[in-house]
Amino acid sequence: MPGFFTNGAVHGCVMSRTSAGTHRPAAPHNVSRTIRLGRVPQLRIALSQIDSTVGDLAGNADAVLRWTRHGVERGAHLVAFPEMMLTGYPVEDLALRASFVSASGEALRALAARLDEEGLGEVPVVLGYLDRAAEGIRENVGQPAGAPRNAGAVLHRGEVVLTFAKHHLPNYGVFDEFRYFVRGETLPVVRVGGVDVALAICEDLWQDGGRVPAARAAGAGLLLVINASPYEVHKDDTRLDLVRKRAREAGCALAYLAMVGGQDELVFDGDTLVVDREGEVIARGPQFAEECLLLDLDLPAAAQEPPSGTVEDGLRVDHVTLSAAVEPYAPEFPGGEAPRLDDTEEMYEALVAGVRAYVRKNGFGSVLIGLSGGIDSALCAAIACDALGPDQVFGLSMPSAYSSVHSQDDARDLARRTGLNLRTVAVGSMFDAYMAAVELTGLAEENLQSRLRGTLLMAVSNQEGHIVLAPGNKSELAVGYSTLYGDSVGAYAPIKDVYKTGVYRLARWRNEVAERRGQTPPIPENSIAKPPSAELRPGQVDTDSLPDYDELDRVLELYVDRDQGRAEIIAAGHTAELVTEILRKVDTAEYKRRQYPPGTKISPKVFGKDRRLPLTNRWRE
Repeated sequence: MPGFFTNGAVHGCVMSRTSAGTHRPAAPHNVSRTIRLGRVPQLRIALSQIDSTVGDLAGNADAVLRWTRHGVERGAHLVAFPEMMLTGYPVEDLALRASFVSASGEALRALAARLDEEGLGEVPVVLGYLDRAAEGIRENVGQPAGAPRNAGAVLHRGEVVLTFAKHHLPNYGVFDEFRYFVRGETLPVVRVGGVDVALAICEDLWQDGGRVPAARAAGAGLLLVINASPYEVHKDDTRLDLVRKRAREAGCALAYLAMVGGQDELVFDGDTLVVDREGEVIARGPQFAEECLLLDLDLPAAAQEPPSGTVEDGLRVDHVTLSAAVEPYAPEFPGGEAPRLDDTEEMYEALVAGVRAYVRKNGFGSVLIGLSGGIDSALCAAIACDALGPDQVFGLSMPSAYSSVHSQDDARDLARRTGLNLRTVAVGSMFDAYMAAVELTGLAEENLQSRLRGTLLMAVSNQEGHIVLAPGNKSELAVGYSTLYGDSVGAYAPIKDVYKTGVYRLARWRNEVAERRGQTPPIPENSIAKPPSAELRPGQVDTDSLPDYDELDRVLELYVDRDQGRAEIIAAGHTAELVTEILRKVDTAEYKRRQYPPGTKISPKVFGKDRRLPLTNRWRE
């Protein structure tokens, strides 16, 4: 079950039948076709919204085989999988390694043969993989070596019958596809069940021109787009508006097939969409859950003569006919849309998915977290328990002379509420030994406590095989309010992209959901209510060093997420003195952030993949 909070849609198949664009009159292709004038062809498609793992060609191929069988056994005429399903996504510099590109092609051909051997070859399968441009392409300056392609393929009767490459290559945010890929210059169209299905890959939908208007020019009855589009807050609404718009532009039904799961800092939320030619939703898949969407569609018949030649943006039509119209059948699937998650639940599910994917795909079974009794480590622990189960979550309480009794009590309360494993190892004697050997005062003395805790966490990790989770939040990372080699140690940072105000919102929401379900709220109320503190000196609280988090986060969102300058932020209602100080802290802490572990991206601009600034930088706003 993918995630603590299932949305009621993990049940096998979302199924629907609708008329999806019967505006184009049916016409016979040739005398052997069963389609009759006036009858609209039926097509059952199986959209496999599933996870894949980068580099696991064998495991990903097994998943394709398993889910293809699932669709074929339910009468599908066409089965589809996400972008780069066979290799995982994103492959990053693996795309530049000739051996990996060759292995991808070999795995694709082997998969086609295997599907046929197991009796599944009669049903066309569309999936993404890594390919290279045709032999003989000239090496050019600015072109990636080996001319790799973010590609798609159609498998049928044991053969790779059609291949194509992404036409629009994204080069913003977390995407570097101009670095890796050569773009495709065709409009792939496959005729299945008497319907012309145009094919596209992810960014082909997000950019104007290209394959969307080309699908209209070619008279396609369905535009199928395979995707690996990473999650961020509010993206589902943007995606829905986009799919509706593009369907109207293409003049046909549009199926947007998405990926789920996680890869390093990215998570994929699913939310597969099918709309008719007017943009009305036919079906919508669940979020953060693997699913097969089976749909019975009434689609316009293909023209008698297959489309050919050059269409929009110079794209050359690459058409393959695989099957004539199927005999009329009784639709079996009434359809429906999966329940939607609100924004806070979406964020939480994304964080759970990120931890689960990183831990499991990297071969770890358990995690270790330093538990201070504070809100950040408590939320990280709750996320980890929901992702992996509390028996695989280990907490380490490491009190020093400045740790309050209530903080130690709050850590124990968290363990009792969640069921995670907790032990206590005091660092006071270790601290005293260091202080006896070297004289430290002020900030150096404070940071020593944090670094002792980091050393202890890594020692236990090495000894017992747990992966350490770093509990820092985006507000702290932004202004450098963390200790290198102390609270920053770890292999993964679950809330790295969550501002402090978001941490409180998620904690309260998680507790409220538990209460509604009659369960024990996992996060102690005292961890939420008490003033946040690093507890590295007597009476210390965060506001000794930082502005109030509500105002701090508003400034950070403008500066970090929206790239606004000092003057714009002041004009938004913040004092010049406050803005100047916050921006100074952000600018001078870049070296710390560069050394922080990866963490789940949920915002438009996560530190690391999205926001890349020079370490040595004298520019100041």
